[in-house]
Amino acid sequence: MTGQRADGPIEWLTVASPLPSGPLAVGVTELGVAAVQFLADTLPSGLPQARDGRRTAAVCAAFEAYFAGRARRFELPLDWRLTDGPHRTVLQTLHGTVPYGETVTYGQLARRSEAFPDLTESPGLAARAVGQMMGANPLPVLVPCHRVVAADGLGGFGSGRVGLDVKRWLLTLEGWLAPTLDWDGPS
Repeated sequence: MTGQRADGPIEWLTVASPLPSGPLAVGVTELGVAAVQFLADTLPSGLPQARDGRRTAAVCAAFEAYFAGRARRFELPLDWRLTDGPHRTVLQTLHGTVPYGETVTYGQLARRSEAFPDLTESPGLAARAVGQMMGANPLPVLVPCHRVVAADGLGGFGSGRVGLDVKRWLLTLEGWLAPTLDWDGPS
């Protein structure tokens, strides 16, 4: 986690979540949310803490509403500073074109984003590049990399087994996957 950038500090807060991974660390700036990270427990010490009470309350309320199934879209401004080039293009395409409850394959997102014109003859390489970009998404949940799936199944999600459980949980919340008997989300 980074705490300071040349274009202003990133301040951090912990957001409660029902995800199998536990709470989230959310990095905010004057421009918006710049980062979301899955936490084991609490923020590491030494990171600048978010001080703006209104901003903190808005972020917490937005995540709470989404996790409770009351919101299908985050109405939070995003600060894209931790992305650039094709990575930003792909993430912004995902953010703008794949709504709640829908999915897109890695290859479809590669084509839709038009970020890989030199890989048009190698769609598998473009799909793999998108997969790597999803793994490096600094704004998971808000920029819904969980909605990007493999052509032949669920695909991956960072952090190994816990990450895949998070992806399943989010896709179940959004109605793309049917709940299992152990589903612990909102009904």
